Amino acid sequence: MGKLYSALLLLSAIWGTSFLFIKLLLTEISPIGLVFWRCLFGAVTLLIIILLKREKISLGTIPFVPVFSVGLFNNALPFMLISYSELTITSSLASIINATTPICTVLIGFFFFSQKLHKGQWLGIIIGFIGIVILVDFRFTDLMNQNAAGIAGMIGAALCYGLGAQLSKRYLQRMSVTSISFSTLATASFITFILLLFTNPSELVFSYSSTFVFSLIGLGILGSGFAYLLYYFMVKEGGPEFASIVTYIVPGMAIMWGYVLLEEAVTGRMVFGLVFILAGIYLASRVKKSSSSRAVTLEKHIQ
Repeated sequence: MGKLYSALLLLSAIWGTSFLFIKLLLTEISPIGLVFWRCLFGAVTLLIIILLKREKISLGTIPFVPVFSVGLFNNALPFMLISYSELTITSSLASIINATTPICTVLIGFFFFSQKLHKGQWLGIIIGFIGIVILVDFRFTDLMNQNAAGIAGMIGAALCYGLGAQLSKRYLQRMSVTSISFSTLATASFITFILLLFTNPSELVFSYSSTFVFSLIGLGILGSGFAYLLYYFMVKEGGPEFASIVTYIVPGMAIMWGYVLLEEAVTGRMVFGLVFILAGIYLASRVKKSSSSRAVTLEKHIQ
């Protein structure tokens, strides 16, 4: 479990900057263009890693339909929905709605993938979500002042992430983490390339500012390339529910980056919210671990 928690913290630290980079990039490019360049930078990064590792990927062993489905629901669609949403709603609200991903993941697993729900798991998810609300000092009355389409877009993104994680766990288990990360990002790059070709082909020509390039490196190379190696590792080893918990820590990491880079204040409320989040993660992952341990023990008895 040590590697899983290390991956969880590192991924949340990387994704803690994502909403900021998206805001910066949207000043120069459309949401579809942003997703195309983000996925392309991520896919090229992973291709370089594959070549350096000399990892062989046989086309005959790739399940193309599941890979396309995961690339669509875990990359292309949610990335576009988040980008469009951030045109009309605040980053804090976007992070709040994004934090419903664990709930969406559990519900999709229960209704469509025959996964059992545990009381401790539900309790952990609910406590963690309460922690997010406390952390960003969000009031649900603020929803009335936000764009309804932007809110709907973020809910759609959370549902896509939940479905993508479950599909990955179910159908891509035999692929390596590197192969899954590269193939799904490459698929998302292809999907958004076709969309961009018919909507705004001029954005396919790379002629952007230094700020754009810096933000794209952060969002594409780190936030998509390296980040998805960590994400799919957690899906394979810890399960979709565990991997989705990263969305609980992302707002906290965003606040940490604000403190370190922008010298923004850290309040007692933020610390209190973080305690809730950590307690929720502990409860949710403890149930998962206990279930896995019982399964291993049972398997040994059968053998």
